[in-house]
Amino acid sequence: MKTETKVFAAEEKRSRLGALLSGVLIGYAVTCVVFIGYAMLITYTSVTGEALPLVVTVTSLLSVMLAGFDAAKGAENRGWLWGIFAGLLYAIILVLIGLWVNKGFALDTRTVTLFVLSVAGGGLGGVLGINFKKK
Repeated sequence: MKTETKVFAAEEKRSRLGALLSGVLIGYAVTCVVFIGYAMLITYTSVTGEALPLVVTVTSLLSVMLAGFDAAKGAENRGWLWGIFAGLLYAIILVLIGLWVNKGFALDTRTVTLFVLSVAGGGLGGVLGINFKKK
């Protein structure tokens, strides 16, 4: 009986990790689609890049909420925590990409804002995801 419980717990951990990674990938897919669409608007129309910081912030927030939602929707409990994990993973990956592209790291207000919005948005998405289950 204990062996079955351990096997079930290991499978549950793998499925939760898969859901977490799936949520983050979905969040990044949405981010990429919006960013490519906005880049095409800037390139091929008279739209300027003045709204770029707002587009980046809103898109990142909505994407991280979606990541948290997807990461938590299959969980039995603590959806907020799974959402926060998704938000943190999203932010960490974004910072690592920034390190790779910019060849440096600065803990400035943008980075702190990114982490705060990612944690808050992921947590909110997680709360919504776990409560969105069909009864």
